[in-house]
Amino acid sequence: MRDPDDVLADLCVIALVNDDASLAHNLQPSDLLTRHGVPLHIERGAASASIGYNAGLDATTAEFVVLAHQDVYFPPDWHVHLARAIAEVEQIDPNWAVLAPFGMCAKTNAHIGDVWSTGISRRVGEQVTAPRAVQSVDELVLVLRRASGLRFDPALPRYHLYGTDLVQMAWAAGKGAYVASMPVVHNDDFKAALGADFTESYAFVRRKWRAVMPLRTPVLWVTKWGFGLVRHRFRGWRGMLKRKAIAGDTSVDPKVYARQCGWEAAE
Repeated sequence: MRDPDDVLADLCVIALVNDDASLAHNLQPSDLLTRHGVPLHIERGAASASIGYNAGLDATTAEFVVLAHQDVYFPPDWHVHLARAIAEVEQIDPNWAVLAPFGMCAKTNAHIGDVWSTGISRRVGEQVTAPRAVQSVDELVLVLRRASGLRFDPALPRYHLYGTDLVQMAWAAGKGAYVASMPVVHNDDFKAALGADFTESYAFVRRKWRAVMPLRTPVLWVTKWGFGLVRHRFRGWRGMLKRKAIAGDTSVDPKVYARQCGWEAAE
């Protein structure tokens, strides 16, 4: 296993921020930042996630870059999980590019990882005991190895599916993308439906990766003719009231959810 302190010394966090209250409630109180002093670089007002994260990559130098949503909370000693994941993935793929705590297994199409989602009030993902190759990842947390040279495609519009695009670019370049055991709390709001901005991102990914369709993302299938989005919207509309009823309270301290999952000791 890599020394967690060595990983900390070459680590930074980049966040795209449009809600300072959410940032102060979730990401900023994480031990990774407050106790261990990992630098946080914030980007605001980018035209797309890809453009914002590329700007963050240009502004930082750390070898291991954690790209995190503002509503994510890292439980104590998360860097220990990260150090273990890096050591494990290096054993199977020294040329890896992307690690994430949650995504879609490349072989089984299963949701894998271990994440608390407030939006559905439960832990999600089939837990993994070793890094597993993925076809897409959820964008709540991405870990990028700078030496891989991988960057986000600035042509991808808006703020959706950039995790899927990044994973596919990694594999196309002969570099690996994996989910590993790195538990986090995603203190996310209930989302009623996918808007027109998602349609733009979906259309771009569908055109770009047509040769490898269908692709399973954590939310829906990306298919050649776009039926995956049509089906998801129909099913989402039918189940909206049920999903809204089970959504959790994002005003709760995310440490409460971390303790509920056994990732943080009681005070």
